Amino acid sequence: MRKPNDVTLKEAITKMLSVYRLRGKYDETGVVAFWPELMGTAIANRTTQIYVNNKKLFVRIESSVIKNELLIVRTGIIQKLNEHAGGNVITEIVFL
Repeated sequence: MRKPNDVTLKEAITKMLSVYRLRGKYDETGVVAFWPELMGTAIANRTTQIYVNNKKLFVRIESSVIKNELLIVRTGIIQKLNEHAGGNVITEIVFL
């Protein structure tokens, strides 16, 4: 039986992330980790560097052909990444 002041592990982690203001960085890390799953192995293998800075996702891709194809579907990628993160984590993608 739960005591009145007991909290679940999920609630405790959520509160800790908000108290220490780590929620944004946690969500950004989740987006970076989700990139290979979203894009597939062909694109993930050609991605050499990926990071988030000021709500912009920076992605370095070796293949210029793939880079141009991803530029076309940039808004769809942003929507899928934000859906996975559960909020507005990414506002722009920059392909390097």
